[in-house]
Parts: sequence; structure tokens; C-alpha cells
Amino acid sequence: MRRLIMWNMVTLDGYFEGTKSWDIEWHNRGWGDELEQLSLEQLRSMDMLLFGRVTYEGMAGFWTTQTGEIADFMNNVPKLVFSRTLETADWNNTRLVRTNAEEEVARLKQQPGREMFIFGSANLASTLTEKGLIDEYRLGLNPIVLGGGNPLFKPMPHSVPLKLLEARPLKTGCLILRYEPEATSATAEVVTPIDAAAVPR
Repeated sequence: MRRLIMWNMVTLDGYFEGTKSWDIEWHNRGWGDELEQLSLEQLRSMDMLLFGRVTYEGMAGFWTTQTGEIADFMNNVPKLVFSRTLETADWNNTRLVRTNAEEEVARLKQQPGREMFIFGSANLASTLTEKGLIDEYRLGLNPIVLGGGNPLFKPMPHSVPLKLLEARPLKTGCLILRYEPEATSATAEVVTPIDAAAVPR
């Protein structure tokens, strides 16, 4: 099965952006040569990006004006945007998905391929977390208490116990944290929301 990884920069008090959409200037506190290298390694391990509408629109607006290795990858890698309000998705190599996100992601995970990543997209990530569809949570914990903003993790009807895979400090003070969900009865009921045998091959 393909793995789905959520990657996000986050503040010490749990926000992935400030009080306004795309208020992420604080990312610069964690950025440096080490994080740039990690970003390149992550890009080379994936073959698809998943977005919610807000993150998709922000990413498209930014990366289509950039050049370089990361920009080339972002502009050409296959992308899915989950939205019931978007009319079109014009960023190169993007498919708009209006149907149930968890069913589409479960179907994609049954297909052969490399890793899939979610960047930003906290609402989408929370939906997939609740359904047990995220295989790894990868966070860049930045050395800042923001004091307010948009929380990365939204309220859910159950907890998700996690197992620490790695904790790697960077020279900037950013801490790279990698977790995977533990196999529990709370998540076991929702790991496969559709019958794998019924997925078209």
C-alpha cells in the first residue's frame, strides 16, 4: 500500500499559521540548510500531493511564480485538491476531487506508487486523521510561541495514540518530529473505510 504522510511546520503552541490565512512568516525561524535538504529528500520520495482548497490556492499562487529545483517539482508533480466550491483547478497536473475525500484517499492508498504527502490543509488532514488514513505525522516544531492562530489539529471524537519514530534537532532550533499511529481498537475500525477487495485495480 502507498503511504500517506502529513508534513507541516508548527509552532510550540500548536498553530500551523497565524490569525490570518497564510500568516507563516515565522517559518523563517526554522528554515536553514538542514531543513532545505529535508525538503528535497521528501520531494524525491513522493509522487503525489494532496491539498484542501485554501492551501492549494496559496501554493499555486506562490509556486507558479518561482524557479529552481523545488519549484520545478511542485509545478509538475501530480496534485489532488479536495473541494466542493472550486470550479476549476488550473495549476499544472492537478485533479479536482469533489467526492468524499476519505474514500478517494483510501482508493489511492490501494494503488501502487510512491509516498503521498499532505502539506498544510489542516481541515483535510483532520478528516483523514479521524478516519485513520494518515500513516505518518512529520512535524517541524519551530522555536516560537505564536500566541494565537489556526491550530493544526482540530477537535475529533476520539484520540489518536502515536509512536515516536524520530526526534531530530536542527541548528536553527527547529525540531523534526516523526510519529506513526499506534494500532488501537479506536483506529482499527476506520483504517479501511472501503473494502479493499472492491477497489478497481
